[in-house]
Amino acid sequence: MDEARREALITGIGIVSCLGEGPQAHWDALASGHPQPDVTTYAPFIVHPIVPLDFDKQIPKKGDQRQMELWQRIGTYAAGLALDSAGAKGNAELLARMDMIVAAGGGERDLAVDSAVLSGIGKAAEPEAFINERLMNDLRPTLFLAQLSNLLAGNISIVHGVTGSSRTFMGEEAAGVDAVRIAQSRIAAGQSDIVLVGGAHNGERKDLLMLYEFGNCNLKDRFAPVWQRGPKGGFALASMGAFLVLESRAHAQARGAAALARLSAVASDRADRKSRGIAEVLTSLWSGLGQLRQGEYAVISGACGTEPATSAEKTFLSSHADAAVRATGTYLGHAMEPQFIMNIALAAIAVARANLFPPGDNSGVERPMQGKLTQVVVTGVGHWRGEGLALVEAAG
Repeated sequence: MDEARREALITGIGIVSCLGEGPQAHWDALASGHPQPDVTTYAPFIVHPIVPLDFDKQIPKKGDQRQMELWQRIGTYAAGLALDSAGAKGNAELLARMDMIVAAGGGERDLAVDSAVLSGIGKAAEPEAFINERLMNDLRPTLFLAQLSNLLAGNISIVHGVTGSSRTFMGEEAAGVDAVRIAQSRIAAGQSDIVLVGGAHNGERKDLLMLYEFGNCNLKDRFAPVWQRGPKGGFALASMGAFLVLESRAHAQARGAAALARLSAVASDRADRKSRGIAEVLTSLWSGLGQLRQGEYAVISGACGTEPATSAEKTFLSSHADAAVRATGTYLGHAMEPQFIMNIALAAIAVARANLFPPGDNSGVERPMQGKLTQVVVTGVGHWRGEGLALVEAAG
């Protein structure tokens, strides 16, 4: 390959979700064919809760853990797993020049304070004064700090010592797409030798469920696989952390790091979903992926179940009927910022095994794959805005 356009290799994977911790646990769960959503804790809403984690393994100081919200602990934990996987953990010289790109949402609400304000404002003689008093006395300074999206990157720097350049993207699913797009582009352009990129999400939050219910986004009452959720659709919110270590081939070889897969292309766009639709955008992005080998490539879809986004992606994929399709949201649920990055990680795990996990439903959209898997196209169609595609290939 022309050195002016360097290969971006995936040398580290750190993933945690409802399916477990690490690549093997995720592969085993996807191969089982048995999604296990939580249909009772937040009924009527369906969620995919994260498995219990021993945060001490990756965040040894209790003081560090206490000042993080759950989504930050999940992300810092997953980042540590990725550094372990890449053989970079504790290497001060390497970590000092490792760049970091994070996809993150805002902070979590203090539900006790919110409830007290909502309960008291209707009874207050002077509502404005009441609100000001509550803001002054009830909201901790640390709460404001914990709500800063770039504190996930800050906590990773503190806990794991990653102290190269740092960037944080906000914007739900599109943030995850662009985080990994920029990481891959920096490697390809020679602007970075090694990058830690990822995101985290805590979907087990009443405030989020309420927020997305206002948009009629939540899956309620009865679980169904993504492609079978019908015209009303809906996503099942999830808790998840996904981080990758990307590096140039020359850099990986120089330090003896094994390549798990190659991230060959990442592209993003934004359809207005009216005059310029999802299918048009995906068609344009697809044309830029490069040569796909018929019988050797599959699609790992980030479809979440909301409409009309899921139906539009389904229609688009029908024009690529030669590819086996898998919608991981059936098993993982939907986690906004880290969803695309998680699916790239799962694609890397699959091409490293030269095999695709079984179909997740009987909708007809997903079918068994017979050939050797060498390429995976990862799709990301946001529930409301943002589209992206990535091509993951065997490392070679």
